[in-house]
Parts: sequence; C-alpha cells; structure tokens
Amino acid sequence: MKVYRGLFLALFFATFLFIPQSSEAASLYIDPAMSEIYRGDAIELSIRLDTDEEAGECINAVDAVISYTSNITPVDISLGNSIFSMWVQEPTINQEEKTISFAGGIPNGYCGRVQGDPRLTNNVATLIFRSPGFSIGGGNADETNAKVSFTDFTTAYLNDGLGTKADLTTYGAQITLNKKAGSGIVDPWREAVGLDTQPPEKFSIFLEQEDLAFSGKYYISFNTTDKQTGIDQYQVMEQPLSEFGTFSWGRADAPWIVTRSPYVLKDQSLNSVIRVRAIDKAGNEYIATLLPEESMRTLSREQLATFATFGVIGLIILFCFGIIFSVARKQLKKRKKLKAEETNEENNEIESSYDENQ
Repeated sequence: MKVYRGLFLALFFATFLFIPQSSEAASLYIDPAMSEIYRGDAIELSIRLDTDEEAGECINAVDAVISYTSNITPVDISLGNSIFSMWVQEPTINQEEKTISFAGGIPNGYCGRVQGDPRLTNNVATLIFRSPGFSIGGGNADETNAKVSFTDFTTAYLNDGLGTKADLTTYGAQITLNKKAGSGIVDPWREAVGLDTQPPEKFSIFLEQEDLAFSGKYYISFNTTDKQTGIDQYQVMEQPLSEFGTFSWGRADAPWIVTRSPYVLKDQSLNSVIRVRAIDKAGNEYIATLLPEESMRTLSREQLATFATFGVIGLIILFCFGIIFSVARKQLKKRKKLKAEETNEENNEIESSYDENQ
C-alpha cells in the first residue's frame, strides 16, 4: 500500500506544477477536540485541514495515520463533505492495530477558507466512534477517557509540484466516556443515514487504454460524490451483448462486482454494456452506463471459441454429407450397371429367339 501511496503522491507532484509556496505551518486536527458520550452512544469527529492563508499556502495531498485507544470503537467513515476528490487509499479502519489510515488529495490544492466560509468546509473525512455499551472490570482511569490522535507517519504536501513536505502541526481529540448508559438515541450518524434519501451525484464512465497502464488492457475510470452520507462502495457489471439473432455469448446473469476506480475490464473485446453503480451509506444508488463504440469491438475469445465449435460441427456435417454422397453415387453406378446388364441379357434373349424362329 505504501508503494501505491508513493505513486499517487508522485502523480500529484508531476501533474500539477505550480509556483512553489513557502513552507509555512499547516494544521490537521480533529474536531471537536473535547467531547463526552455515554455508554452505547456514538459521536462524529471531523478531520479538518487548515493552511496559512496569509502566506498563500496550499496543500494538495495528505498521507495520514490516526491511532485510537482500545476503549472506543470506530464504526464508520464518511467522505460526503470531503474537500478531497482523489484517493489512493480511502480511510481504512484496522481494528487489530487500532489505526485509521488514508492518502488523498485535491488537484490545484486546498488554500484555506474562502470569504464567508465559517471554517466548516475544510473537512477531510468524518469518523464515527461508538462507546462500548458494557465494560468488565471497571475502575481503571483509562476506561473513562479515550484518545484519537495523529501518528508521526502523518504528512502533508505543498501544492508546488515538487513534493515539498509542509510544516504540519497535528491536534488530536479526547473523549470522556461517561459510565452512565446512553439513551440509545444519541447517534448523529444513524440519524444522518436515516435522513439521506438522495442518490449520489450523476457521473460518467471513461473508457481508456494506455500502453504503460495495465499491460495495454482496456480499463474504465469513474468517480462521484454524495454530499450527505458519502459513497459506501462502487460496483461494476459487464453485461454481454447478444448479436447474430439468436446467437449470443457470455453470461446472461452477469454479476455486480464490488470494486474501485480504475477497473480493468474482463471483456477486452468490448462486447459488453458496462454499468457502474455508486451506492451511498444510506443505500441510495445511481447507475452510470457505457456502451463502447461498435468500431472498437473485436471478436472475444468466447466468440472465437463458438465460431470454432460451429466450424468443427460444419466440417463434420460436410464430411458426413460427403460420405453419404459418395455411397449414394456408388449405389447409383451399381444400379445403372445392373440395369445395363439386364438390358443386354434381354436383348440377347430376343436375338436368340429370333434366330431360332428363322
């Protein structure tokens, strides 16, 4: 994964070349910094990014690792309001290591709030944590305080096209875990999911092929956003076309495959309708469709195999017809010969009878 992160960040720096910025202090922090929840309740914590606006500082990529104590559990992550539009690794929870890691960025960089922005639009991601409903062997002070903080592996990069590391300051958060049982209704994330009835934003599928990417194979790229609860997953379906009347190839019950962009097509002959389904955290979905141009399609291996099968069957049929024709021809010649012999015998008998009468 580190390799992919490096490639991602290198792509940012190689693609978006801008005037270098001075290395001023940026900050990555968790909001709110102090909070309290009851047992069984949940809380939303926002990862936010600030830049030195006076110095004109812009950040275009962040590679972060967040740690959390074992007395609190992350249950979900939302990117619905994220300022980042590109991800090499979306926020991923590692329950064993008690970490949340991500690597993402924004073309042209994030340069801080604009006029009228109350600093609520600098969200990178929203983390949803839940306090355990029950605890065994209480009395330990660690069971009443939870911490969420950035590790030393967290790095931000300036939007200067050179991969310059920003002078980054990070701030974590502390959560007081009240021993009282929660009401069971304090769950802002569940409420947000329940109120989300809008599908993800409309998007397009782009068919691409590059000699240096995926061994020259066709692949598709796609991306969209969901401004309420965020995208939960993408699914891809390659639905085989049917041609030549009743002749068809491929699976009629093509399955949906959970994936991410970019996606290498399984049907490299492009004889399939390509569908991408984006599903948000509330289960709302939007499906984009792409039909490759007819001029780009080639015979697939399935088609070639089918044609070969029909060819073999055709040869067998021709061979059988040949044998039948040959046998029939021989039988016909034999009948003609027998008939000729019978005719000769009759003529001979007639001649003999005539001679005797004379």
